[in-house]
Amino acid sequence: MTEIIIPSIDGIAEAARQFVSQMDTRRVFAFHGGMGAGKTTFIKAICHELGVHDAVTSPTFAIVNEYSSDSGAIFHFDFYRIKNTAEVLDIGFEDYVYSGNICLMEWPELIKDMLPEDTVNVYIAAQEDGKRVIHMN
Repeated sequence: MTEIIIPSIDGIAEAARQFVSQMDTRRVFAFHGGMGAGKTTFIKAICHELGVHDAVTSPTFAIVNEYSSDSGAIFHFDFYRIKNTAEVLDIGFEDYVYSGNICLMEWPELIKDMLPEDTVNVYIAAQEDGKRVIHMN
């Protein structure tokens, strides 16, 4: 299990570089953490590191946003408002996760039975001193 520490918001770019360097050929990443843990902020930094030039925003209402990057499409999901698995299937979830493109998911625990076996789980925990600790496995 890999651990990355973000000491403050100023260290997020370096943490994103570390994360991207450890992605290897893996494509589906499930980001776990409570409200305010920093999932969206960290995903924005990862997208920037991957060469996304567009604005990266939370897909809370759209469920999925697509970004163009230097290495292809990146899909950013937010399942916070999902009511049932039919909604997930209706957006073409399987087409996204099996496309070979990078998929970054927030609130994946709401669809845990639908995640591919090779999904990389990323846990973000906010510390009392403001640091964020990220575990990736």
